[in-house]
Amino acid sequence: MTRAALGLAPRLWAVVLVALVALGGSWFVVPPVAALLLFLIGLTLLSVALLTFGLKFWHDRAAESLRSLTEALVAEDSAPTLMTDPDGAIRFANAAARTAFEAREGQTLTEVLGDLWLQPATLLYRLQNRALALGAAREGVAIRGGQVNVSVHRVGSETFLWRIEEVGAMRPSGQSGDDIGLPMMTASRSGAILSMNEALRRLLGGRESTLDRVFSDLPLRPGETHVIHGARGVMPVLVAEVERSAGRREIYLLPEPKSPMLEAADWGVVESLPVPLLRLAPNGRVSMANARARKLLGVDEVLGRLFSDLVEGLGRPVSDWLSEAWVGRNLGRTETLRTSEGEDETFLQISLEKVRDDEGDALVVVMSDATELKTLETQFVQSQKMQAIGQLAGGVAHDFNNLLTAISGHCDLLLLRHDNPDDEDFPDLKQISQNSNRAAALVGQLLAFSRKQTLRPDVIDLADSMADLVHLLGRLVGETITLDYLHDQDIRPVRADKRQLEQVVMNLVVNARDAMPGGGTIRLEVHNVYLDRALERDRVRVPRGDYVTIRVIDAGHGIPPSRIAKIFEPFYTTKGAGKGTGLGLSMAYGIVKQSGGFIFVDSVEGSGTTFSLYFPVYEPPADHMLSPTMVAEKERTDAVLREAAARMIEDKRAPAPATLEDAEKASVPKPTHDPNLERKSGNVLLVEDEAPVRAFASRALALRGYTVLEADSAESALALLEDPTLKIDVVVTDVIMPGMDGPTWVAKALEDRPGVKVVFVSGYAEESVSEHQKRIPNSVFLPKPFSLSELTATVAAQIH
Repeated sequence: MTRAALGLAPRLWAVVLVALVALGGSWFVVPPVAALLLFLIGLTLLSVALLTFGLKFWHDRAAESLRSLTEALVAEDSAPTLMTDPDGAIRFANAAARTAFEAREGQTLTEVLGDLWLQPATLLYRLQNRALALGAAREGVAIRGGQVNVSVHRVGSETFLWRIEEVGAMRPSGQSGDDIGLPMMTASRSGAILSMNEALRRLLGGRESTLDRVFSDLPLRPGETHVIHGARGVMPVLVAEVERSAGRREIYLLPEPKSPMLEAADWGVVESLPVPLLRLAPNGRVSMANARARKLLGVDEVLGRLFSDLVEGLGRPVSDWLSEAWVGRNLGRTETLRTSEGEDETFLQISLEKVRDDEGDALVVVMSDATELKTLETQFVQSQKMQAIGQLAGGVAHDFNNLLTAISGHCDLLLLRHDNPDDEDFPDLKQISQNSNRAAALVGQLLAFSRKQTLRPDVIDLADSMADLVHLLGRLVGETITLDYLHDQDIRPVRADKRQLEQVVMNLVVNARDAMPGGGTIRLEVHNVYLDRALERDRVRVPRGDYVTIRVIDAGHGIPPSRIAKIFEPFYTTKGAGKGTGLGLSMAYGIVKQSGGFIFVDSVEGSGTTFSLYFPVYEPPADHMLSPTMVAEKERTDAVLREAAARMIEDKRAPAPATLEDAEKASVPKPTHDPNLERKSGNVLLVEDEAPVRAFASRALALRGYTVLEADSAESALALLEDPTLKIDVVVTDVIMPGMDGPTWVAKALEDRPGVKVVFVSGYAEESVSEHQKRIPNSVFLPKPFSLSELTATVAAQIH
């Protein structure tokens, strides 16, 4: 029994004892509710203990089978070979070890090898730790009269296989190891097979030149099960590796450990267990389901049904996942799916284990309700999305408020000339004014608006999608950052969720912005790429083929090498406290991977960072390969596209003005002199970078009798104020402008003109600029969009 099992047994018996006490106590407790509660607690604890005893029994049986198989393989090995537990106690020694070292069970490895070289404990401890981490380790040791190579392999969870080879007895470099009965090969760092022994050639049915022609699931993971293409078809094997010089490695193929054997009586206990369990036959159909599993799936009749019809949401076919489990891959790994049936949306955490019973091999499906956990995860994702959308909404609202200021303002100017209700233009102008106000209210709601949406993958053109996104990202990154967008002609289509992909790019651009607090340029690039051979990096293998890449490149402070391996981990952030949740990159990684793509990061500390996203090109299936449902969907889509094209041809609109100046001339009325206007006096400096807004505000103030000087930037305004003879009563300035912002330039101007009053205008919410405004004395805030009367009244109040 393993040390873990020995430590577990007393705790399990303690659980059983507590369960029995609770069950017994339920008979003597008078209040029925307390008695029922004690009974349920005792029944649950007893069920958990029984299930744990069963799982421990299966685990011990599998570990014992693996050790017995390994002992049989090395029993006749010519090199001394020993098996030990984690404390170094010998559990097995082959004939060569007993002859060479007089080794026997019960001794320690340090005692056996103590005469071979001095103080062997340090070397053995180092090798065992490396084997724990890597699966295998090897090191040469100088001894009297020569040298030996000591190698160790991890077998199971608590057993180590040691092999002592004399250098003189080793095969010369270049030989294939035909004297070894275990299938083995020597491979280079690039994956080329340098040699293979006769046992492996018989297993494969001939020679092979590269590892990808032998294994279907690269890269190799020592100590785990892989699938090979043998002479008799697909075959699972256990892989062990030994590092050699010059990047070479020896690869040994061991038989797959046998699945634990279950008796027919064992399945009878499962029905009443509090853990939802299913048994799957090799064809993927459910052959057993206990009561908890049926309740969790929301289906009463599940026997005989395909498991892939009961769950969904893996991101790939469920049948592919089951096929991998049958050959020993990903066993015990938890996946999150959702049920396909039932009234409520239920999420499941599912793991698979392979067992054997009287009917043959089977898969045991262990499930748990993950709905609450998934809800919490969704809340985290929503929180991150809300943070980005909040910033984006502010930029969008700013632009819309500028447009609405120009529209409603010029409408007010027209109403000055057509203010008689009997005028035939008066009702139309009032409609424009009222709808401008409604639009302004909607933009205000946009500042705090976000909603959950159903996300679906679709075939998209990344060039067009990113071009649309760039217009929104321009406001998100701020005035000090320049966003450059480059793309190839005729970008090939990919299949992904457009909104999710935009969220990924948005997160990457926001991170790039934060990496350049002093400003700079962010490059967003979209290119077609063909990989003529597989790309292997960062423990990931990108198969050869056609891809579309998205790259986000900044020139910020970069990521230290010690942190770059952790940036995709959830809740890990390189930002300061309170500046990031650490979920942005982990969410981006999950979205890209689930879309069938790959994401990599390259960074040089102090120079910048590049995120590269690879998405496989979408190849539409031929019509004869489509299912009836897919054919109907394709025909519907084609019909919609044809109808839209027809509408575009019929809908001919008049050409737009050629320039902004043409549009302003067409929309701004000529000056009029209305004797009924209450005229004012004073000099106003108007600073606004948006030309339509500046044109309306200037005309509105001039109509009220003010002398207006215009500037399109802070720098131009400061240049005007260099004239000491120029008298200014009020400054009306936008807050956010390219270059110097409003509060900054006004503070500089007030050094020489301390008595000037100030009116700040902005399309952002007032609270976003209030801190800046507080630094300026005698200042007020006027939010956009504002009307003619609001503007002139605010200026008049500041002067008087």
